Amino acid sequence: MPELPEVETYRRYFEATSLHQVIEAIEVEDPKLLTTDYATLTEALIGACFVKTQRVGKNLFVTTDQGPILRFHFGMTGDLEYYHSSIPRPRHARIVFIFRSGFNLGFICPRKFERIGLVEDIPTFLKEKKIAPDALTISLEQLSHNIRQKKSMIKPILLDQSTVAGIGNWIVDDVLFQAKIHPERLSQSLSNEEIERIFFAIKLVLETAIEHEANYGMFPKSFLIHAREWAPSPYEEALRHKLCPCGRVEIQQSQVGGRTTYFCPLCQTIP
Repeated sequence: MPELPEVETYRRYFEATSLHQVIEAIEVEDPKLLTTDYATLTEALIGACFVKTQRVGKNLFVTTDQGPILRFHFGMTGDLEYYHSSIPRPRHARIVFIFRSGFNLGFICPRKFERIGLVEDIPTFLKEKKIAPDALTISLEQLSHNIRQKKSMIKPILLDQSTVAGIGNWIVDDVLFQAKIHPERLSQSLSNEEIERIFFAIKLVLETAIEHEANYGMFPKSFLIHAREWAPSPYEEALRHKLCPCGRVEIQQSQVGGRTTYFCPLCQTIP
C-alpha cells in the first residue's frame, strides 16, 4: 500500500510532469473511482491548469489556476504515469487527464481501491476526516498531546491517522524499533523522553524512505524492514535468519492491533 514516502514521490513526479498544462479532456473508465460525479469534475477542470501540489499524509491535493482542488488517494496499488498521447494508454490507467500539449497523465488503479475527486478546501476536508497533521510537519507537542489523548498500545495509536497522518504498518514497526519502544507498550506508560524518541524516529524513517524513493532494498542495514518477508534485502544474513540489526537475536513476529508486527525482543523490551 502506498505510504507517505510513496505519495511524496508521486507528488514530486506530478510537479515535474503535469503542472501548467491546459486540461483538454478527462477520460474515466470506471466512475466508481470518482468521489465527485463526472459532470461536475469535468466542468471544474476542463480548460484549467494544475498549478500547485500539497501532500498531507497519504493524500495528494492538487490546486488549479481556476480554484478547484483535486484530491488523489492511492488506495493499495495506485500510481501515476505521464506519457505522450501517441503511445498506448498504460495498463490500468483508469483515469486519464489529457493535456493540450499532447501529453497525458494516467492515474493507475490496478485494484480499483484508488479514489479521485474535488474538495472545497484542504483544512475542512482534513477536519471532517479527522486527519492529524502530516508526519513530517507535526510538532513534538502536538504528537505528544495526540498520543496521550488515547489509552491503548502505542502501535495502533500511531497507525491511527487522527494521531499523525501518513505512517502505515511497516513504517510504525521501524519507527518503534529505532525509538527502542515495544509495539505493545501502553501510551500512558510512555515517558516524555520516550515520546520524543518516537518523534525523531518518525522523521528519520520517513526522510530515509523519501531519500531512497521508497526503494526498500537501499535502506540502511540498521532498518528493521529488511527482515520483512515482502521486502527484498541486499543483506543476506538478515534475510536468511531474520536477525535484528543488532545482530544478537532473531526478530519476532506477532499480531498487534490486528496487524502483522515485527520487533526485537532484546532492543524493544517492556519495562
